[in-house]
Amino acid sequence: MKLYYTISEVADQLGVTQSLLRFWESEFPDLHPTKNTRGVRMYRQEDIDLLKRIKHLTKDCGFTLDGAREQLRTPMASDDMQLIDTLKDLRAFLTDLKSQL
Repeated sequence: MKLYYTISEVADQLGVTQSLLRFWESEFPDLHPTKNTRGVRMYRQEDIDLLKRIKHLTKDCGFTLDGAREQLRTPMASDDMQLIDTLKDLRAFLTDLKSQL
């Protein structure tokens, strides 16, 4: 497991654009990836977990940015995010299986 991920790796992992990640960085003060000497954003696993939660709140649950900020103030167990990821993987698997029938 890597310690740091580039913006392109994170964007691919989350299925969003790099510009959306930069936008979220400006909208959510808790999100602040480090930058190396060349100015390249380097995301830690904690940053990626926060981005997953932001994506879930804005894309899946339909919260506005203000609503997502409010929801982020309430703590969420890491198990909850893992459960959400597992359910999404299961849904993708079942959808793929259905299309093969």
